Amino acid sequence: MVLALDLQEFILRARVLKLYRQALRTTRKAPVHAREELRHTIRQEMENNRSCSDRQKVRFLLSEGMERLKRLDEMLDMQGHS
Repeated sequence: MVLALDLQEFILRARVLKLYRQALRTTRKAPVHAREELRHTIRQEMENNRSCSDRQKVRFLLSEGMERLKRLDEMLDMQGHS
């Protein structure tokens, strides 16, 4: 099945995938015992919003996701995990 995406949908999809990859990379900074749970939580958040097709809501979710990722990254840095 091939999906025909217009340019805006393509760009939004690319941004979502980029955020997902960044979030998974950030889990590498977490303590070893917490990484798998953190990855599971990230995956679950992505799955919960997978069917969202409202562009404005997707943009909002992206913005919220980037902010949450920034806070997580800062928290892990403060705890000294690298």
